[in-house]
Amino acid sequence: MSTLDATRAELALLVLYLNKAESRDKICRAIQYGSKFLSDGQPGTAQNVDKSTSLARKVFRLFKFVNDLHGLISPTAQGTPLPLIFLGKSKNALLSTFLFLDQFVWLGRSGIYQNKERTELIGRISLFCWMGSSVCSTLVELGELGRLSASMKKIEKELKNSNKYDNEQYNAKLKISNERTLSLIKAGMDIVVAVGLLQLAPKKVTPRLTGAFGFVTSLISCYQLLPAQAKSKTS
Repeated sequence: MSTLDATRAELALLVLYLNKAESRDKICRAIQYGSKFLSDGQPGTAQNVDKSTSLARKVFRLFKFVNDLHGLISPTAQGTPLPLIFLGKSKNALLSTFLFLDQFVWLGRSGIYQNKERTELIGRISLFCWMGSSVCSTLVELGELGRLSASMKKIEKELKNSNKYDNEQYNAKLKISNERTLSLIKAGMDIVVAVGLLQLAPKKVTPRLTGAFGFVTSLISCYQLLPAQAKSKTS
């Protein structure tokens, strides 16, 4: 493949990536939390970027609550333990509620809805829902990683003296395990971000720490949204 063909292929992947509304939202999220890290809660340009980007992101999320509402009523994979089903559905319900309430926060902060106190209250309730969904996500990922670990050990025993990395089934489970580990890190860090946004521990979880954690989880989300071809190049 010539250099020009390779450049075209890479640009095609970039166009495919940027055409996703979710990708653009996560890039804006990285800008938002990067600005929060730089401002450390102090007035100035960085804080203005943080606030304006946060408001702009809410437009990307209009009616997005339908996605998790669909996930809530969709059947789960066969063989999934009941506690994991409950946690997964709770995550969908909480995230859908967060996204639904977030629309009213956008209406208030854009000046369409005039009741400022009610807007702030709805904003806090929505953030508690997001924090709850992140807790559920963390527990789901821990449970699924435990199940994967058990099945991988079973394959190892069956293979005995053979090289486990030559086994397609083992490699497939290892890939899923790595993806879930990354999701676990992201969900755990997002709990800290939610604590920071709600100011539940203002002395420990400062705006700078909130911004740093939010920036890292945004980058993880950006990576997770990459097309499979692009991921294979980075791994």
